[in-house]
Amino acid sequence: MTLTASVHCRTADDRPAAEPGPSPVATAETRTDSRGGRARDADGLAVASFVLGLVGLLVMNILLGPAAIVMATIALVRSTSRRGRAYLGLALGIADLVVLAFLVTGSGTISWNFAG
Repeated sequence: MTLTASVHCRTADDRPAAEPGPSPVATAETRTDSRGGRARDADGLAVASFVLGLVGLLVMNILLGPAAIVMATIALVRSTSRRGRAYLGLALGIADLVVLAFLVTGSGTISWNFAG
């Protein structure tokens, strides 16, 4: 008795036709996990707004303050599960702009001076 094996390699002609529909490459909006990709992105925005607002109190508050406000607003609109962190980011972003206003009225320029 002789056993033989047949191996068939697919060629371009043997491949099935592509199914119509969305491309297999997932974008940020189409990617989902157990909570949904959009909710996960909103949580990331809430944390980023908090960090930018906190760092903005020390340096570059003219850029980081408005960025923190925008990110916190987007996170709240997308109904993040980290609402407290988004509200803190919003408050810190506003505080950045208040600190900037005091610095501008005190020295007349948009700059930090640690020397006194």
